Amino acid sequence: MASNPVTGSTCQANGENTPGRASDPGRSCRHQSESEPDVGPTVKSLARLCSRDEDERAAALDELSQGVLLCLGLDRTGPARLSKQTLLHLLRLSRSCPLQEVRGRATELLRAAQDQGVEVPRALASGPSAFMHSKEMLKEGPDQDILIESFLSLGRVDHVTMVMALHPAYLSCFLRTQHALLELDGPLPRHWRHYIAIMAAARHHCTYLVQQHSAGFLEAGGEESWLSGLEHAPTKLRSLQTLNRLLAHRPWLITQQHIQELVCPGAEPRWSLAELIHAVVLMAHAHSLCSLVWGCGLNPEPDHIGGYTFQPPSPSHLPRSPHSPAHENGKQELADGAMEVEVLMKRMVELQQQQEEERTQEEMVTRFERERSESIPTAVVRGAPPDLVLRLVEDPEFRYEDFAPRGEQSPPTMRAQDYSWEDHGFSLVNRLLPDMGQLLDEKFQVVSNLTYNRMAMHEGVDTHTLRKALWNYIHCLYGIRYDDYDYGSVNVLLERSLKVFVKTMACHPEQTTARIYHAFWRRFRHSEKVHANLIVMEARLQAALLYTLRAITHYMR
Repeated sequence: MASNPVTGSTCQANGENTPGRASDPGRSCRHQSESEPDVGPTVKSLARLCSRDEDERAAALDELSQGVLLCLGLDRTGPARLSKQTLLHLLRLSRSCPLQEVRGRATELLRAAQDQGVEVPRALASGPSAFMHSKEMLKEGPDQDILIESFLSLGRVDHVTMVMALHPAYLSCFLRTQHALLELDGPLPRHWRHYIAIMAAARHHCTYLVQQHSAGFLEAGGEESWLSGLEHAPTKLRSLQTLNRLLAHRPWLITQQHIQELVCPGAEPRWSLAELIHAVVLMAHAHSLCSLVWGCGLNPEPDHIGGYTFQPPSPSHLPRSPHSPAHENGKQELADGAMEVEVLMKRMVELQQQQEEERTQEEMVTRFERERSESIPTAVVRGAPPDLVLRLVEDPEFRYEDFAPRGEQSPPTMRAQDYSWEDHGFSLVNRLLPDMGQLLDEKFQVVSNLTYNRMAMHEGVDTHTLRKALWNYIHCLYGIRYDDYDYGSVNVLLERSLKVFVKTMACHPEQTTARIYHAFWRRFRHSEKVHANLIVMEARLQAALLYTLRAITHYMR
């Protein structure tokens, strides 16, 4: 994610109670007021924790320790004083910093504060994902080198990065692309980029990304009032709302007219094509990332609202480890899961042997139509999103509808041969937003070709047909057809529980639950399920971009 401000440790005067919790009258922790001195570790010293020089990091750690201990020892007759901001910063470092010496020191400092009577926060979750037990994730070996690089570059390792680190080749591409979108030179100012991402994430009720980008927005100099509602944002940004809504839920409805309303000379306010392409890629990037956040069950960051508490643990509030329904019935469920793997292996072999069988074009079209009109229920309904998100959504009732509901007139199918990423979209993005086409293309290529030649408990497996079926199924849901692909393969390889998960994650990500995550591929590793999430996320991103880029191409003719 975008780097968040590396906040300094601040000491507090006049121990004021934090609302909603009991406080020791002798010791307390509160927010710093602007009139109070900033005594203790500075923003600069904390930023030095991300230095690539080990000696400088060691010096920064010592400075951090001295500053925190100084705060705890100030005015010994009064309360011990550390800002809430500093405590949350230490909590995040203690939970997610990949550098053991930094993580260990942050833990020691929190313990020292607690010993001095300071109420310290604790994380509410035991790991990055509510669907994957942290111990199971560690067994699968997130790449430590890339986590360290992420920390040194961005100042934090968030839950998105931790989960993606199960696939380091992909994570490298993702971080490069996101950094270019949010931080490098481009037509849009940095705080606008984060606000556009906030608007996009709010469409899928993704509090996680809204909080991440809100921090980036404020760090980039954005006005805090914009976060209290869309009506406080500039008219030009608000004019993106129709496009944002369609991109998120029904991109096939985007037409040349939508583009013209934003970029034609009479438009007020007017977007340049370069600005619009930048905004479109930002929105599509955020929408698809919402799919991953919900699809992997990511927990709030330890310093996010909902990620920590100052309440001490009690037996009724102990965190519960996520569990898989596949394990509830013990050996029988494991045996069934193993059988599913064997059936899938057999089907993949049979499909590869049938590749040379010729089918008529009419038969291929029929199979595509059958697949895209299949009824796959995604009927789970979540509660209303928090106000933090709802105030940033216009027309919240507008949602995904099946591209081609059975028995209804459907929009024309987009044939990949008529407009594709390789032949059309790539060059248009690269022309209007230099290098972005190349970065996106590299990411698409990496996720499409990513394989470890294994499947569940089997090694030496060619998973190409399975990966292609996942990608093409998502494009099918979005009305994109490949003339040379036999969509009968989708039905053979993607069993119904997998289709339910994939469709929910791609089309209604906010309705993803642990139950549907655990219901498919019951004997597969979490890393393999994350791999499936990445394929769905990127296929969805490319589909949304294709419809918008086609509309821009028609406008430019």
